[in-house]
Amino acid sequence: MNREQLIAQIKKKQSFLCVGLDTDINKIPKHLLELEDPIFEFNKQIIDNTKEFCVAYKPNIAFYESMGVSGWESLQKTLDYIPENIFTIADAKRGDIGNTSSIYARAFFENMNFDSVTVAPYMGADSVTPFLEFKDKWAIVLALTSNKGGLDFQKIKGGNGKPLFKQVLETSKNWGTDANMMYVVGATRAEQLSDIRTIIPNHFLLVPGVGAQGGNLQDVAKYGMNADCGLLVNSSRGIIYAGNDTDFAEKAKIEAQKLQQEMAVILAKSGI
Repeated sequence: MNREQLIAQIKKKQSFLCVGLDTDINKIPKHLLELEDPIFEFNKQIIDNTKEFCVAYKPNIAFYESMGVSGWESLQKTLDYIPENIFTIADAKRGDIGNTSSIYARAFFENMNFDSVTVAPYMGADSVTPFLEFKDKWAIVLALTSNKGGLDFQKIKGGNGKPLFKQVLETSKNWGTDANMMYVVGATRAEQLSDIRTIIPNHFLLVPGVGAQGGNLQDVAKYGMNADCGLLVNSSRGIIYAGNDTDFAEKAKIEAQKLQQEMAVILAKSGI
């Protein structure tokens, strides 16, 4: 999916919601465990009940690969089931030397046909640029994350007085364009979004942490939105685990719709 198509979906649905499919076999409703593929059945019902309210789905790859071959099969079935007009993110956080990154990129873009992959930039340009060689595909680069340990390195200042996350942004923005690169910025770091926008005013930001992690949607929009919206705000547990019984999908629908309605108001005020 290219940038124009993504923006068109945001405007059409009046939503910039990304639903995280962090599907844990130990947390899904027990009645699904009797089925042949409980992971896919859970995802299928979540998708059926949230697809009108979101513009992206983000499977966290770890939950699938931890289950071996069956997990990868569930992931592929899930990806195939997601409507073509919804952006897909492989939350894999890959990052390795050039040749290995090229293989990772082929795995997610050619074999599985995701629209995007999250990548770690620690090893430099040759760990990210292989993901930028595919038409209408995206690398989503980790910049400022919302986990507690993120502050161990990301705000350490270098010799130029700039924190590491800003150096990552300033250097990596030249590896690609705002049509094939996004950045991960945690919602609980919303106060940093204004600074980030001075460095990358036009790039999309993938913002996890709204919902269960305590991020505030209004703050994210206030400091992070640009003229094209420029945001994909992710909610995982707050939506997919809103219920844990036979009505889990309906509960997920309610939570997704709540966020979409809040986003519609924000977009309307911004004239998008």
